[in-house]
Amino acid sequence: MEKQTITIYDVAREAGVSMATVSRVVNGNPNVKPATRKKVLEVIDKLDYRPNAVARGLASKKTTTVGVIIPDVTNMFFSSLARGIDDVATMYKYNIILANSDENSQKEVQVLNTLLAKQVDGLIYMGNDISDNIRQEFSRSKTPIVLAGSVDPDEQVGSVNIDYVAAVEAATTQLINAGSKQVALVTGPLNQPINGQYRLKGYKQALEKAGLAYDESFVFETETSYHAGLSLFNQLKKAGANAAVVGDDEVAVGVLDGALDAGVKVPADFQIITSNNTKLTEMARPQLTSIDQPLYDIGAVAMRLLTKMMNKEDIDEKTIRLGFDITTRKSTR
Repeated sequence: MEKQTITIYDVAREAGVSMATVSRVVNGNPNVKPATRKKVLEVIDKLDYRPNAVARGLASKKTTTVGVIIPDVTNMFFSSLARGIDDVATMYKYNIILANSDENSQKEVQVLNTLLAKQVDGLIYMGNDISDNIRQEFSRSKTPIVLAGSVDPDEQVGSVNIDYVAAVEAATTQLINAGSKQVALVTGPLNQPINGQYRLKGYKQALEKAGLAYDESFVFETETSYHAGLSLFNQLKKAGANAAVVGDDEVAVGVLDGALDAGVKVPADFQIITSNNTKLTEMARPQLTSIDQPLYDIGAVAMRLLTKMMNKEDIDEKTIRLGFDITTRKSTR
């Protein structure tokens, strides 16, 4: 038997009140007599009435829904950001639709358009690569968009992140000061601004300040996976590196295990600093030294910035940079 859809009309008829009264009760409007409210709530309970979000959206021109595009739902970096986004969304009574883009630029455009078709009031984008296609879709859309934990070098789109240049410079300098003169940079594709324009710049600045020559054979582009890090260690060794700043924690654990498999002692013979300080850094042995970016806060602040945009509030600054630290553990000397 097909489940009948219970409408606001059915609730009003059963409770002997107007539809406006039911609407007030459902929306938490205080202008309802306590006895009436109680009666309406009892009927809602009995009929198992659920307000139709689509109909409400049509009436108010708002769906109170936010789309979140996440490149890889299994990566702890993104899931930590998502926690912060979700908590603030709940606080401001927004629902979230989470969409996985698999770090694939065609799929990203597709996912973006699917979310826009669902009439979301705003979007949070977590991808590291803002392709020209995605940028085109961003500028065509009237929907407010905020980047979380990613960068827009043109600063056209609102974003919340840390100073990736300063963070990588500090990490590289720490390795050099601890006696490693052959520091490698292990990062995602350099055509992504966060890597090619920010992390690489910080790395070069640290070398320059230490009076060391930049050697591009010490820069490694890799996928963000454990296996990519594991198979990379032999190349790092072949290049003559004795330390690495790694852009992703899963990759860093792979590099660490690759070193241990090769009988290389960490940190005595090879030092590692990773970038996201997710739970993985403490699960690894030895535990990993990491740039500590406040992932939960980045997500939370991004969602708060988006609520301001959606409500057309005044915004002082569209690019928000939060502070970072370096948490020293056992993978550095």
